[in-house]
Amino acid sequence: MNGYTEQNSKLNGKFGDRTMGAPQQSPAFTIDDYLVWEAGQAERHEYLQGEVCATTGASDAPNTIALNTAVGLRSALRGGPCRINITDMKLRVDAADAVFYPDLMVTCDPRDRSPEADSHKHFPRLIVEVLSESTAAYDRGRKFEICRMIDTLQEVLLVEQDRRHMDLFSREADGRWVPQSYGPAGEVSLASVGVTLTLDSIHEDVEFATA
Repeated sequence: MNGYTEQNSKLNGKFGDRTMGAPQQSPAFTIDDYLVWEAGQAERHEYLQGEVCATTGASDAPNTIALNTAVGLRSALRGGPCRINITDMKLRVDAADAVFYPDLMVTCDPRDRSPEADSHKHFPRLIVEVLSESTAAYDRGRKFEICRMIDTLQEVLLVEQDRRHMDLFSREADGRWVPQSYGPAGEVSLASVGVTLTLDSIHEDVEFATA
């Protein structure tokens, strides 16, 4: 995903002012406050339980991987009820008081096609994150823990950007999440949306650094 870094943000008006210096009392900043505030920001921020964090801009490799995956999914799902959202679409997880920007998510729920869901989605079936060295631990840990609270979510695909490797986590009928690893070649079957993608297509045009 795009880098997730804590930042002392200047929140104007009723949101208070969080600046560098002496510790300050955190402002009362609700998830609805955040959504209103975020709509007017030039940069993207994620929200977790009253705290706002800036997301850094993505580099070439994660952008290419997300785009390749979106193109493959779009081609397979065109004409059906599922929609692919990339990069700038927010995911709201009320159970955890959180809002994220997944690299890619697929939602097939009609509630996510309503006018009220224009700026953020609630009911994804598939989430795809492109890992970086700075975000891998968070994506695999706290963020994955929160996303598992979403009842409609069936699969999470974590794609590494510096090598041909990915991990697919699938929700079983009993609620267990089962991991499966893929790479450096072959294909990954995404049962949540009935689509199979090759690793070659996901990593097309990605330049890997030599050892």
